[in-house]
Amino acid sequence: MGVAVRKGFEPIITPDIVRRDVADRCGFIPRDEEVKGDEESEIKTPEQMYGVQSKHENSEAGLVLAGTSEIPLAAMHAQALYNPQTLPRRTVAVGHAFRAEAGARGKDTRGLYRVHQFTKVELFSVTPGEAVKRIDGQTKMDIDKASDQELEYLRELQIELYTGLGIPFRVLDMPSEELGAPAHRKYDIEAWMPGRGAWGEISSASNCTDYQSRRLHIRHRYAHDDTSATGPLPYAHTLNGTAAAIPRLIIALIENGVRFKDEGDLDYLVLPSALRRYWVGGDKFGEIDIHWE
Repeated sequence: MGVAVRKGFEPIITPDIVRRDVADRCGFIPRDEEVKGDEESEIKTPEQMYGVQSKHENSEAGLVLAGTSEIPLAAMHAQALYNPQTLPRRTVAVGHAFRAEAGARGKDTRGLYRVHQFTKVELFSVTPGEAVKRIDGQTKMDIDKASDQELEYLRELQIELYTGLGIPFRVLDMPSEELGAPAHRKYDIEAWMPGRGAWGEISSASNCTDYQSRRLHIRHRYAHDDTSATGPLPYAHTLNGTAAAIPRLIIALIENGVRFKDEGDLDYLVLPSALRRYWVGGDKFGEIDIHWE
C-alpha cells in the first residue's frame, strides 16, 4: 500500500458491507453457470456472496458482505461529475473480501489458497472516457485512450510490487471467455507455488471502460478547449487491480523462500529485505531462522 501512496494513490479503508444493488451495478450479477477459471476478483454466482439481514434495513434492498473492495470504491464515485483535468482519480484501499464459495465443489478445501475471508489491497482508477466532437460537420465519437494507458500503468505498478518481493510470476493477457461482465480487458498475474506444483493467481487488473460508470452515473465534463462538443456529458471509465491478496502472497513467499537440509528437514526461510521493516517477529518464523535477501 505504501508503494501506491507514494505514487499518488489516495489511501482508503473500505466498508465490509455493501448494498446488493451496488454490487449488481458494478457487474457482480449472480449467474447460474459454474465458476470458470481461477479468478481472484470476480463474483459470478449467488453462492459466492454472503447475504446480510437486518431489521433496520429495507429487506427488498438487501445487504451483502463485499466480495472485493472494488465494489465500495466504485460506489464512492456514484453520481459524480468530474472535470477531465482532475482525472485520473486514483485510490488504494485495504479491506476485507468475503467469499462464500471457498472450498465449494471440493476444490481447494485446505490451506490458504481459497478462504472465506481475507485481507486485500485494491487499486482503483477513474479516467476520462468518451468525448463527442464535431468533425467535418458531423457528430462523431472520439474514444479517449486514457483508460487503456491507465490499465498499463496499473499493470506496471503490480509488476514493480511483485518484482520487489522476489517471487517468480507471470502476466497473462486474458482471453475474452475469461472476462467477467464488466471487464473490457484484463490481465492476470500468477505466481509459481511449489506446494501446488502449479501457477496460482495472486492479482489481476481490469479495464471496465463505461460498464460501471453507466450504472453508477459517473460522468465528466468536456475539455475546456473542446468548444464544439455537443450531446450528453460522457461517462468516465473505471479500472481496478489487486495490489495484494494477502493469503496467496503468503503462500508464494513461504513456498518459494523455504530452504531444506540435505536430509529433508527445514533449514531456514528466505524473505525479501523489502518486508523486513514490517516484520515484528525478530529474525524467526516460528522456530525457523529468516534470511533477508
